[in-house]
Amino acid sequence: MAKTDEMTKMMKDMMGAFPIDMSAMQESFKTQASLGEKMSKVAIEAAEKSTEISSKWTKETLAKVGDFAKLKDEPTDYTKAMTDFASSQAELAAENMAAFAEVAKKVQMETVELMLAAGKDMGEDMTAAAKKATTEMTAAAKKATAK
Repeated sequence: MAKTDEMTKMMKDMMGAFPIDMSAMQESFKTQASLGEKMSKVAIEAAEKSTEISSKWTKETLAKVGDFAKLKDEPTDYTKAMTDFASSQAELAAENMAAFAEVAKKVQMETVELMLAAGKDMGEDMTAAAKKATTEMTAAAKKATAK
């Protein structure tokens, strides 16, 4: 039976004959980090725009509430003020929901573009790594069989 030291040496020699290129891993990491950075930028821009829309909507609503809360001369004026407020809120809701939809549409388009570009980059990285690994494995196999 083989001793542990002999097996260890054999495994070490075998692994040494088939070197691993870490540059492909580093390129893959860089590609992933770049994608993460770009995706974060898209998310942050969307959050900023959404916050602006919400803030504007709130300010406009508060302005309308101020008009609604003013003292009226006739009881029917309160009904008209309530109707006007409800109507303006419906308009504001439609406008702001459309603005939110535009933000979501932009995020979706940018995300798809980033994912397609990242897929292309990763495919190129993998192809280059596979070609390099094939070349190195072939050379190592030839060297091993030549002994």
